[in-house]
Amino acid sequence: MATYQSYETARLLLKPTQLADAAMVLEILNSPKWLKYIGDRSVHTIAAAEAYITERMLPQLERLGFANYTVIRKEDNTKMGLCGLYDRAGLEGVDIGFAFLERYEKQGYAFESASKMKQLAFTEFELDYISAITTKDNIASQKLLERLEMKHTKMINLPDDEEELMFYEISR
Repeated sequence: MATYQSYETARLLLKPTQLADAAMVLEILNSPKWLKYIGDRSVHTIAAAEAYITERMLPQLERLGFANYTVIRKEDNTKMGLCGLYDRAGLEGVDIGFAFLERYEKQGYAFESASKMKQLAFTEFELDYISAITTKDNIASQKLLERLEMKHTKMINLPDDEEELMFYEISR
């Protein structure tokens, strides 16, 4: 497999998610907030997390050169969450997303990593536009997207999903 770029912020290292991150991915995909706001991905074992990474995350990285990044705190090398740019079915353009283990929330890590992803989208990956989606009841996500200067422009539905989602966007 090709080697892909990692990125740094003041406190964080953002590395392309790999099989070695399966335990953290398993924990996030089964966290209460993931299940509530994103949904059950039926990933309940390390082997299933490895398959999720192999089948859902790595193909986009190989195809586009960007995808999902594991967010690591530099001071102690702790894996805290995920942040990335996603070519999501049912959405035009590329979607920014983030999810953190609850014990690392409310410390600015999501904003710091998402700010870096937004910057990379426009500079490194030369995208003209990025979007984001969130549920109506995910107030923390809405506030973070607004801090990223993204604008809520409409309500949408993804294919095969009846829940109406808030759609945010920003151009270069």
